Amino acid sequence: MGSAGGSGPLSGLTVIEMAGLGPVPLAGLMLAEMGADVLRVERKNAGRAFLDAPREYDLERHGRKFLKLDLKSPEGCALLLRLVVGVDVLLEGFRPGVMERLGAGPEVALKRNPRLVYGRMTGFGQDGPLSARAGHDLTYLAWSGVLSMIGPKGGKPLPPLNLVGDYGGGTMFLLTGVLAALFERERSGKGQVVDAAMVDGASMLSAPFFGFMAAGFWHEGRGQNLLDGGAPFYDTYETADGGHVAVACLEPQFFAEFARLLPLEGRFVEGQYDRALWPEMRAAIAARFREKSRDAWAALFEATDACVAPVLSLREATEHPYNRARAVHQTRDGFTRPAPTPRFARTHSQRAGPAEPAVSLSRFGISDEERKTLEAAGVIGEGSV
Repeated sequence: MGSAGGSGPLSGLTVIEMAGLGPVPLAGLMLAEMGADVLRVERKNAGRAFLDAPREYDLERHGRKFLKLDLKSPEGCALLLRLVVGVDVLLEGFRPGVMERLGAGPEVALKRNPRLVYGRMTGFGQDGPLSARAGHDLTYLAWSGVLSMIGPKGGKPLPPLNLVGDYGGGTMFLLTGVLAALFERERSGKGQVVDAAMVDGASMLSAPFFGFMAAGFWHEGRGQNLLDGGAPFYDTYETADGGHVAVACLEPQFFAEFARLLPLEGRFVEGQYDRALWPEMRAAIAARFREKSRDAWAALFEATDACVAPVLSLREATEHPYNRARAVHQTRDGFTRPAPTPRFARTHSQRAGPAEPAVSLSRFGISDEERKTLEAAGVIGEGSV
């Protein structure tokens, strides 16, 4: 079982995903789970990434059919262009110019299929002085200014996994652009190129902070503001057992509830936003949390609006009763992972399973006989996961 099925809101949408790392594979997975028919094109004989997961856990391939193709041969490029004619979307995450050198850049592809939405994912964009430079999530966060805001006061900037650049600034903006272009195509009848860059996306995610800074609500420098750990009522604290709790009671009514239950002195409630009190307030909160275990504090605050939560590990998150009640995660064949999201009232998404190695190319006008000829010539690789 590879394809997630055709019942989702994108049922009938056909996509080519050029195999790559990070943002594009997650986009392909999400499109597949929303019902799109996704064909992942992999370079023939290319090695896998440094994180090469077993088939049953390989979410970079789940939900897709895939085709191994010799993209450096004229025959391989010609076949790719024949495939492009029959799809709605192409996604690629190579450096600028790579698809053009392969002979399947957007100018050529859109001539073959004028309705094609050509989604391009890079770090620095298709143009600009850094466009040809290599990088990873952390690189783009550094250039965007976002990384400078993440980390403790007096400490170094900390990598927020690759959630903010690759997946937040990359995948989500690529998908937004592609879906917007598909919507516009319904009016114009024309496809177009979507240029999604992780520097652009990470920068856009930080747009509200530019507003806060212009208004004087935000100060440059880590750990000095409301949302970066600077405020003692928006931070994490260690508990008696070495666990942690997250405290996020920004609003006065929530902070008052927090202070009542912890408890804190009334003067801290009255002076919640008095920065002069913050060091003493933080020390009082920290000392109190060190008196009990994480789960004891979680139980105390559980039925309240004090905005206190236990900091769960990934494994604990899958087992927590609240997440289980919401079915945030799904388990199939012993593999637990997040459920497809967002949720739709009628056209439900479906969790994808391992990739399907056998691809029928007849829907693209390629007969089984021609396929065998292409395989014999080495244009198409053996379909093995």
